[in-house]
Amino acid sequence: MKSKSIIAVILAILFAKITFAGGFIIVSPSGTAGWVQPGFNPYMLENKSLKVSVTIDGLIATTVVDQIFYNPGNSNLQGWFLFPVPKGAVLKNFSMEINGKKMEAELLDADKARNIYEEIVRKMRDPALLEYSEQNLFKVRIFPIEARSEKHITISYSEILSKDNNLLEYIFPLNTEKYTAKPLSNVSFDMQAKETSKITTVYSPSHKVEIIRNSENSVRVGYEEKSVKPDVDFSLYIGLSESNFGVSLINSKAAGEEGFFLMDISPSFIKNNEEVIDKDITFVLDVSGSMAGEKMEQAKKALLFCIENLNKGDRFEIIKFSTQASALFGKRSESNSVNIQKAKIFINELKPIGGTNMQEAFELACAEKAVAGRPNFIVFITDGKPTVGETQNEKLLSLITAANGEHTRIFTFGVGEDLNTHLLDKITETTKAYRTYIGTNEDMELKISDFYTKISSPILTDPKISFSGNVKTSEIYPADLSDFFKGSSQTVLGRYDKNGDATVFLEGMINGKPQKFTFKVEFKDVEQNEFVPVLWATRKIGFLLDQIRLNGAQKELVDEVTMLAKKYGVITPYTSYLILEDELVTTNPANNPPIFRGRFGVGEVDDFADKSKKEYENMNKSSGSESIQTSAEFQSLSGARSIDDVKQGVSRMMYKDVNGQEQNFAMQVRNIQGRAVYQSGNHWIDVYSEKNTSKAINLKFGEKEYFDLLNKYPQVSQFYALGTNVRFVFNKQVYQVEE
Repeated sequence: MKSKSIIAVILAILFAKITFAGGFIIVSPSGTAGWVQPGFNPYMLENKSLKVSVTIDGLIATTVVDQIFYNPGNSNLQGWFLFPVPKGAVLKNFSMEINGKKMEAELLDADKARNIYEEIVRKMRDPALLEYSEQNLFKVRIFPIEARSEKHITISYSEILSKDNNLLEYIFPLNTEKYTAKPLSNVSFDMQAKETSKITTVYSPSHKVEIIRNSENSVRVGYEEKSVKPDVDFSLYIGLSESNFGVSLINSKAAGEEGFFLMDISPSFIKNNEEVIDKDITFVLDVSGSMAGEKMEQAKKALLFCIENLNKGDRFEIIKFSTQASALFGKRSESNSVNIQKAKIFINELKPIGGTNMQEAFELACAEKAVAGRPNFIVFITDGKPTVGETQNEKLLSLITAANGEHTRIFTFGVGEDLNTHLLDKITETTKAYRTYIGTNEDMELKISDFYTKISSPILTDPKISFSGNVKTSEIYPADLSDFFKGSSQTVLGRYDKNGDATVFLEGMINGKPQKFTFKVEFKDVEQNEFVPVLWATRKIGFLLDQIRLNGAQKELVDEVTMLAKKYGVITPYTSYLILEDELVTTNPANNPPIFRGRFGVGEVDDFADKSKKEYENMNKSSGSESIQTSAEFQSLSGARSIDDVKQGVSRMMYKDVNGQEQNFAMQVRNIQGRAVYQSGNHWIDVYSEKNTSKAINLKFGEKEYFDLLNKYPQVSQFYALGTNVRFVFNKQVYQVEE
């Protein structure tokens, strides 16, 4: 790289504002050769949209990035467009167009890129870009950036994907939160993958994506969101296997410590319904007087959808209940045209009247025992609490458990707010199913039909996983797998003690016959994949909170939730109360300022504590909107698959800081190298530093020792990027960065 080019980049950087999404632009006024005109007030370019199209063929991924930037100011600008190369990627081709004109881009290796980033830090006193200092960098000059106009940038590049244990990893740099003045109007991904081997598992830990299976060798993945400030890179994992099931293992382990693993399990593509298991299903509908009106009409439409989409070999029954319960057939019957027509007449004639006799409804639904080899489900829909028969929670639950001797899975749907969520949730917990709540203004027909589509075609029932080898696994969530259905996947998270090869066994029943699948995996030291410890902790916290909610608070459970939430930064309205209580009691203010200190404005700490306490106490409510909200959020925590699932209740975490500005507590935490780092005023504090007794090594921000440590250990760039006042632990040593 020519020295003149370096100087031009740096001079532009000195006074720049930065926008970033895939790539970012550094700007200064035009006609100044990088020098700033007197009185110039630089503008933040707006990143209006980002469209990413990806084609994966074997190990080659071709990415086309379409970005639109906007200069909202009245002056023309000049600048440099910089694009960090995805970490670990080996790029084959790179091309760029700006407003349709092809541009030549220069590739800088990581060392040269780091020199530019370090110069930014020295001159701008802003270390944020250091998080990319381990990556190669493409750069190209842009001139002019016209006032009140858009710049349309198109990038195309190919890369060789890494493949480990038959698992492909694709990453796109999408972390824009620190650099974007306004939310992106639209972000979209369209990815298509084609492989010679069977594609089994497809998993994104970063975003909730739509997965469309076109064949056993191809898949399409979509993601779209509007008005968003992305704060995490987009990542996707594609597992390959010739088996009828696939297992993808992603692990995260620091040397000398116990590791974490995430295992995604999925059946391979099913061409037709020949591999689908015939099932028995009983629909139980509350027709008490409170269901009158729109609720009853939607429930009827939902039931009609379900019976019209029964598989050929299924058997079904419909039970209505109010003051008493009655069944359509008296036993589960074949899903032939005659019985489906009878069911339609039965459903259309349903009328809401009377009380709510749940006891009789469940006894009738469980009267006919399950048949070996056939999965048996009950779908229970209600909008109220039991008012007839047994009405006490524990007694009613005992009666249901006794009647359900065959361990039929009972899926519950609660409609409205006048419900006993503790009862419904215990039913689903006991029968290893899950619950769904439908708000007054939500579409019941849509939710129930969407649910039925997912569970309509069982593939493997009563599944279990086990491990053999020298690696010992523990603390696995969920402890029990659900049945596998066509197009479904399940994610298991757990801990492991040491590195080594292991064998994973997946066992279950297919049409009454036991089946066993075997997979070879390797557990090893992998310091990246930082989402794995966070998702594991989130699942465990969700499980523990649900136990506290349904069975009462026990000190050891509360203490464990507090420790996990604080250590891994799982900040919810419920855990923030526990963290705050713990922070005020256990932190030594002489050495380690509390993570809450310096954050809140006058009176705000007490207001926030009171608000968090009320949220935590909502766990004791068994009915009403707060109870439903708590139940839904805890289920999302205990089943967390992506980083989005960790952020339950984030919209309710607002407060005013010492400057009177609105802040969100949940957004003032970062997870770095597997643990939480919290913002406290102008400081960032690594949670590990609270218990580390080593004498802190002080580093003056931007001085020689600061950069010497970065060059020796590039991994510290993740901590450096937080700001100019950071206390963190690296290699068991505490470092204190200060201005």
